[in-house]
Amino acid sequence: MAKIRLKDISTTAPLKTDKEKTKAATEKILSELDELQNLLYAESKHSVLVVIQAMDAGGKDGAVRHVFGRLNPQGVLVKSFKVPTAEELAHDFLWRIHQHTPAKGMIQVFNRSHYEDILVTRVHKMIDDKTAKKRINAINQFEQLLVEHNNTRILKFYLHVSKEEQTKRLEERINDRTKQWKYNENDLHEAQLWKDYMKMYEDCFNLCNDVPWIIVPADHSWYKEYVIAKTLRDELKGLKMRYPGLKKA
Repeated sequence: MAKIRLKDISTTAPLKTDKEKTKAATEKILSELDELQNLLYAESKHSVLVVIQAMDAGGKDGAVRHVFGRLNPQGVLVKSFKVPTAEELAHDFLWRIHQHTPAKGMIQVFNRSHYEDILVTRVHKMIDDKTAKKRINAINQFEQLLVEHNNTRILKFYLHVSKEEQTKRLEERINDRTKQWKYNENDLHEAQLWKDYMKMYEDCFNLCNDVPWIIVPADHSWYKEYVIAKTLRDELKGLKMRYPGLKKA
């Protein structure tokens, strides 16, 4: 399998993709997802873990809001993983992650995830390559555990934005009053480490690919949301779910 190189992958919607038609298709898919999620919850045989990774201002929050915000909150949980607490650091790096994996019947969304522990930690030299390799192996085993022992379907999305689009969005966080609450001075510093992050992300894609990654062109939010919604819809339809019917006394 050829190695993934982000510089070779477009960050924009394919040429001639019609914006309004794509948005209309997304609306139709979201209606389908509403029923499919209800089936997932009722049948309670499978679970779905959605991992969303991106650079700062890559559109993670928007994806969660516009795709998963339309579903029944009883069957969808969202967890945002931030800097580990002292308690979390006192355990193995997957301890805080495993507590939030989805129960059967549930869709769990990770806004950032266990991959932060082989991304940020490597870019900032918190761990060496030997430790990183051990963590990569542990992540592959962890995901396989969920797939094989909890009927978990894992969808891993990387929202692929260009450096230029990231710069534009970070500037909006400074100048747009409705987005200033998102502003974090550290984001500008992290943006300067773009090349380092790209390299570490490529390692994730190429070494943690037992469950394949989906690289989503994300400069256009309407296209990003379409890809995520369609992928989830297709995955759920593939489960061939049925309502369980009346329970026996």
